[in-house]
Amino acid sequence: MRQVGNLLTGDSPWLRRGSHVLTWIGVLAACYLGGVAATNLAPTVAETSQYRAVLRLDPVPRHSPVLHAPTIVGDVDVQFASPIVAPGLDVQVAVREEITNLFTRPHVDIRALQPSNDEISAAIQQAAVGVGIRFALGATAIAVLLSLASHYIRQRNTRGHHVLFVASAMVVATVATFGGMASTYQPSRFAEYRTSGVLGVVQRNAGLLADVEARATQVTPYFRNLLAVTQALQQKYVAGTVDEPASARFLLVSDIHGANQYALMRTIIEEEDIDAVIDSGDLVNFGRVQEGDAAGIYRSIQQLGVPYIFTSGNHDQSSPTDRALLARMARIPNVVLLEDAAGTLRELSFHGLRITGFNDPRYFGDDNAEPTAKQKPAVDRYNAAAADEPEPDIVVTHEPYAAEAIERGRILVNGHIHTPAIEGNRIQVGTFTGGGVVAHYSEGAGQELNGQPYSFDIAQFGTSCELTSLTRYSFRNLLEGRPAYDNVQVVSGARIDPYRPAQPAAQQPGETQPDPEKRICSRIDETSVRPLPLRPEASPGSTNPTGSTVSP
Repeated sequence: MRQVGNLLTGDSPWLRRGSHVLTWIGVLAACYLGGVAATNLAPTVAETSQYRAVLRLDPVPRHSPVLHAPTIVGDVDVQFASPIVAPGLDVQVAVREEITNLFTRPHVDIRALQPSNDEISAAIQQAAVGVGIRFALGATAIAVLLSLASHYIRQRNTRGHHVLFVASAMVVATVATFGGMASTYQPSRFAEYRTSGVLGVVQRNAGLLADVEARATQVTPYFRNLLAVTQALQQKYVAGTVDEPASARFLLVSDIHGANQYALMRTIIEEEDIDAVIDSGDLVNFGRVQEGDAAGIYRSIQQLGVPYIFTSGNHDQSSPTDRALLARMARIPNVVLLEDAAGTLRELSFHGLRITGFNDPRYFGDDNAEPTAKQKPAVDRYNAAAADEPEPDIVVTHEPYAAEAIERGRILVNGHIHTPAIEGNRIQVGTFTGGGVVAHYSEGAGQELNGQPYSFDIAQFGTSCELTSLTRYSFRNLLEGRPAYDNVQVVSGARIDPYRPAQPAAQQPGETQPDPEKRICSRIDETSVRPLPLRPEASPGSTNPTGSTVSP
């Protein structure tokens, strides 16, 4: 009865302990928020020889914290994968007055404005110390205020364990916050790099700077500074895109839809050191070879100067048995068909990487009912052919419904949806031409015709045959003569490639394992094509996925 009475009157030791735990958590949260508030009220300033950065902590801790750097012409967001939760960082980058002296000199080089890795590392250390001191002072101030409040509430009867109670919460808040930050904001924890607005135009391509100078010479110094800062951030954080040697750089495109914009593609190939183009289909609109001839597409593909790896889409044939476009593409010397007009599945060995794929069984005029079921015969045929072969590094097909059913393949590439996306190891490529002239426009607000976004990807593979990075570009209004750039996004290959470890250190539980073959890929490796040996149930003499009979 006495125990029941204690529970009813609130004298239970369990209730008291629970109350103490909740109070301690409240003190912990108060100390954390006090520390964050201090970093915002008195932000930290870190400097290099030419730039100044002002840092504040974001109060919301996350597993994917972001280093956010706003500018008047766009934002830079560097996202990290945290082993534990960590607060984000708001960084405002400004130009120091001393840099103006450089612009009095002729022939200013962007590299002269770019801070070195050592400067960035020193600035990061300076920022960490400054933010740490401010956070600790803010958390301590809150702890002192809470202790004083407790002292007077208890009628000046404060004991040692009361002070220890508050002090422990303050210490835990400080240590946990900076333990999370120290283990998170490292180059090895990089997950994604994104720019938006005008900054996305100049973020990676210095060649665009000349056009900016021609149109608005008065803002050239500012763009040069932005370019230098963003390139330096990439060199610091985007492992694999700058410092590591590349075995292959692929331009991923899709859904050309009869629009000859290969002059732009050729420029990208030259400026970005592209080794080959991978096109996942819908080269034309109505499945007719004459479309490509009229637009000069086949001649333009031949003039690209690099291999053009191709699988056909649902707009690339006019009937279930039509193979005219594939036959025409086969006559272009630099085109590689991953499934030829005879229905033979082929493996391309390119710079040591294994690339396979298969054509879309659908055709122009086919309805969109049950697309997954319509893809199944083609997917089953491919899976049967590839079952006993070494796992391909890249598998290309047109529709996502087919790519999602592929059983073996490190990186899957598809198009069709006209919208770029990443789901696991599947890369969905947007439309390179905004859907072409026919599919480009759609009605928007006020019944105006709005163009679809244009997009393309650049996939870089390292010498260990792993995907090191995927860079995504998107822009719009090219046909209207007033291009607007949406963003440039750099995604770490560790987020996509299932065989690339997330960390270079020892593997942790739950992390993906590296490629067991331990292959070495190189740009000097020979290029070759071989047919995949088909199983009897999927042999060339049997009925192919579209219902036509293919002879050997």
